[in-house]
Amino acid sequence: MGCLIDTHCHLDAVSLAPTSLLLELEEATKGVAHCVIPAVEVANFDTVRTLAHALGYSYGLGIHPLVVERTSEDDLSLLKSMLEKYQYDPRLVGIGEIGLDGFYGFGNVISEKQEFFFREQLKIARELDLPVMLHVRRAVDNVLKHLRDIPVRGGIAHAFNGSLQQAHHFIQRGFKLGFGGAVTYERARHLRQLVQTLPLDALVLETDAPDMPPHWLYVTAEQRAAGIVPPDNIPAELPRIAALIADLRGITPEALAQATTQNAMAALPKLGAMLV
Repeated sequence: MGCLIDTHCHLDAVSLAPTSLLLELEEATKGVAHCVIPAVEVANFDTVRTLAHALGYSYGLGIHPLVVERTSEDDLSLLKSMLEKYQYDPRLVGIGEIGLDGFYGFGNVISEKQEFFFREQLKIARELDLPVMLHVRRAVDNVLKHLRDIPVRGGIAHAFNGSLQQAHHFIQRGFKLGFGGAVTYERARHLRQLVQTLPLDALVLETDAPDMPPHWLYVTAEQRAAGIVPPDNIPAELPRIAALIADLRGITPEALAQATTQNAMAALPKLGAMLV
């Protein structure tokens, strides 16, 4: 298989032995040419930056919608100052992970604070002309509404699971759409239809490691109750995920790898300089 980019993986959250951290991280990313590591809160900004530089990968800085309820507005100021400080760092490729979440919200409702933090981070992205890495779970229309109000240069809609029409709205706004382990489940008919139907130049690959495990890593509730611990999803699962997506589209894994790599570089332009 050709060059694969995992456009969204939280390597700082993968369970690794501290005694051989870099060695284990290299094994965890086997078969993947490059990883993008988004931050989720101020507390892990330095960690993701350090990991990206240590491994030759790239990173984003942002405040995730699921942490904003315990976050103060001072963190937005710190985010902006960090982005300004590192804006010429070739490994800082965008702002993320940011967005909205209507699944784990309070009563499945997107809070006003989520929306405030999202809008403020979009303003920062627009001011600094940086792409964004979006979290859009059960919030696609809301995210699009804010993007219409505060246009940015594009980026990636991570773990996309909206409608075909919504997908085209993102594409028209300069976004690529991220797909990963969720596509590997046979019951994910909607996702599979999306990866078959959408233009090839709209797709990028991701694992969301250690979350969003492919079906071969999934452990049922009964198995968990019996003491079986689910393995971490890691970027090294991406070649198998990509092979399945290629098969769904009826193309070779090499063709998918080449196309999605080009797409990732279009969505996050700084990637190109690291992959030549």
